[in-house]
Amino acid sequence: MAIRSHIGKILTTVCWTIAGTAVLVLLVAAIRYRNSNTCKGWRITIGGATHAGTFIDRKDITDLLLAAGADEHQRRPIQSFDLRRLETALRKDIWIKDAQLFFDNNGILQVKVYERIPVARIFTREGNSFYVDSVGVQLPLQDQFAARLPVFTDYPAAKFRMQGVDSALSAGMLQLSVFLRSDPFWMTRIEQVDITPQKCFELEPAIGDHRIGFGDGRDIEAKFHRLFLFYSEVLSRVGMEKYDRIDVSYAGEVVARQKGLSQNRIDSLRGIDNIRQMIRSAQQLQPDTLRQQHTRPLEDHNTMTEQNLTNFDLVPDAGDSSATVPIRKPAASSDGRPANTPAVPHHRKPRAILPPTP
Repeated sequence: MAIRSHIGKILTTVCWTIAGTAVLVLLVAAIRYRNSNTCKGWRITIGGATHAGTFIDRKDITDLLLAAGADEHQRRPIQSFDLRRLETALRKDIWIKDAQLFFDNNGILQVKVYERIPVARIFTREGNSFYVDSVGVQLPLQDQFAARLPVFTDYPAAKFRMQGVDSALSAGMLQLSVFLRSDPFWMTRIEQVDITPQKCFELEPAIGDHRIGFGDGRDIEAKFHRLFLFYSEVLSRVGMEKYDRIDVSYAGEVVARQKGLSQNRIDSLRGIDNIRQMIRSAQQLQPDTLRQQHTRPLEDHNTMTEQNLTNFDLVPDAGDSSATVPIRKPAASSDGRPANTPAVPHHRKPRAILPPTP
């Protein structure tokens, strides 16, 4: 019985060995047949952009392949193609991020190219201009196509640097650019981003004659959230030309500077009237005891105070004598965030701070 079992194991091992050898022989034969076959042409596929082939087209890739020794029209044996060398030649082009080449079962050389996607256009202080992609690779401008991208001016170096002294600035530029490109509302409303000597950002809006102090590249979503509230609750009432500077770089605040010294008093009085009106409206709402525990009265003697104001933050900084105009929260949508506002993490409601009354 034991001998019969031992013989059965031997036969099973022999059968599996024969089957494995047959598969290996067939595989080698198939490879030899394919290698002895001739190239019947190539097919180029470009990926990586919304509209693939925007910055490099099939003709450019064909020229690169021909320069590297490939020939689409001669019936060359497949085994004569050095695919790795061809891939390396394609990757040397600045607009090609990656390239993959292989022959399919029909003898067609498949050329898959992934082009780099610019995310911002940079103007240096010396007047040079170039694109950068999402990882900071510097790309040349294209004469035949001008990309619609966020524009940054006054970059302090001749080349875009992701390492060294300007690394934090460059990283902030890429983050800000990615945010703008992902938000159609702000993409159409921000004309360009200027870099200050302190390596902070100032936004130049497409509408209005004011500048927007933005600070560095941190808390981008929160800053735009505060700016949206200021636009919807203040500028929608007083007009886009009321202020010459709006600053959202301070956490939880929007600081607005009015145009002309002669307007300061009338604008401050209007701000006080707005506060009184909001207080009267807030008195009709359900009190929020938790909110009241963290609400302190205004210190400005010209401004009415109210502890029952539940919808607004009226808390100035210590020693701040500026009149503070609260920003009304927009009506909430079904998901709990303000209507027409991008979904961003919850932040403390900002305050619009006007200059003190002279």
